[in-house]
Amino acid sequence: MTRGAWGEQAAAEYLIGKGYEILDRNYRTRWGEIDLVAVQGRFLVFVEVKTRRSERFAQAREAVDARKQERLILTAEAWIQAHPTARQPRMDVIEVYGIEGGAVRAINHLENAFDA
Repeated sequence: MTRGAWGEQAAAEYLIGKGYEILDRNYRTRWGEIDLVAVQGRFLVFVEVKTRRSERFAQAREAVDARKQERLILTAEAWIQAHPTARQPRMDVIEVYGIEGGAVRAINHLENAFDA
């Protein structure tokens, strides 16, 4: 299992443990990919998962720059067009720290990490 897939699985398990329902994984369009699509109450949550061994050089969330945010928003809009909903969309980032195949050292969940 790759580091990214390991981190996405850890993030999905974390969200399920918090009461979220996972609707989709690795949704792809020509603009990009959304790692996880979930539901929490009145929110439709689009989740970008960033996995790192440590935060020694930078926090994982720093990889979600303005260009990446724009691609995520376009991809989320495509998902909503294909799956109409009355839920409020929200863009979250989850940082997963650890070594793939081992224990997760830390998970940081940034709800509403940026505006769509």
